[in-house]
Amino acid sequence: MAEEKAAEKRLSISKIYMKDFSFESPQAPGVFRQADWKPKTDLNLRSSHTALEDDRHEIILTITVEAKTEDKTLFLIELQQAGIFEISGYEGDEFNAIIGSFCPNILFPYARESIASLIQKGGFPEFVLQPINFDALYFQAKQQQAAVQSGEAETH
Repeated sequence: MAEEKAAEKRLSISKIYMKDFSFESPQAPGVFRQADWKPKTDLNLRSSHTALEDDRHEIILTITVEAKTEDKTLFLIELQQAGIFEISGYEGDEFNAIIGSFCPNILFPYARESIASLIQKGGFPEFVLQPINFDALYFQAKQQQAAVQSGEAETH
């Protein structure tokens, strides 16, 4: 019985693609004259899921990177790295972990390379986007959601 259940489970990548990508450098060309290059970089991540037909699911990993000095934006990047995944036989927490952690883990290296390349093409020094532990982020979000739900239950 367990073997039958395992055989029913399927997870595969159908397509990986860039859905949206933008780069802005509002201080160019003046920014390139700065001798002191010490920007503050903000990174924002989120992922979304859309069910498609036939056990297919679009997962979009959205990454925003903004580099600033004081109150001036040096560059701003927004990227939506997407993929279509065939997911069947998974339910509940297992399914949620796949779309909330596994799929973003697959998409991240593609996003990371695109962002690094575009920053250099924009005339800026090499930018290395550090690895991200999507498993930990997913677990943290799940804990926060449970805390909010238990807080709502206590107030009712």
